[in-house]
Amino acid sequence: MGVPTAVAWGATAVFGLLVRPCVSRLVRLDYTRLGPGVRQADLAGLLMAVAMTAMVSPVGFPVPVAGWQALFVVTACWFLVAAARERAERRVCRGCDLHHAVSAAAMVYMLAAAPHGDAGHSVWPIMVGEDVTGGEGEFAVPAVALACVLYFAVDTAMTVRRVVRTRRDGASLPEGVASRFGCRAVMSAGMAAMFAVGLAV
Repeated sequence: MGVPTAVAWGATAVFGLLVRPCVSRLVRLDYTRLGPGVRQADLAGLLMAVAMTAMVSPVGFPVPVAGWQALFVVTACWFLVAAARERAERRVCRGCDLHHAVSAAAMVYMLAAAPHGDAGHSVWPIMVGEDVTGGEGEFAVPAVALACVLYFAVDTAMTVRRVVRTRRDGASLPEGVASRFGCRAVMSAGMAAMFAVGLAV
């Protein structure tokens, strides 16, 4: 999306680093004790980390765009249903299902509406690099992209505030929650930045 290659590599490293805590939680946590839905949330976090790494990588997508879209449509539907059925007393993170549904839907929109430059609507889009500019230099339906910028920016601030307030009050977070919220803050900040860059080009 007009991002210099050096910056794209830096973003690739940041999103790539998020894969480790996601995998660590999946292999370490006792999900039976944590309750239903937590494993799915961690799997969604891993999917987002891998997808964002692929999106910003100057190397390009390892999966055709239709494959990513199918994955995120299924993910959005899954978490939308989960959010409708959510029981507060059985959740480690209230509202997380809805957040994952929104995030997955935003990824579907980004893949469908993002500027792809000379790649057009190729099955192997190129979304970063100095040469990704020109006639298709903005998101389709930019109001949706602006709404995504605002949502993810606010989510970043609220997630950081929640963790800081909990630690300031001396309360201990359940196992894995600090890691999960840390990843969520970084991912939301990255999503806000991606949409903002798409609007700016």
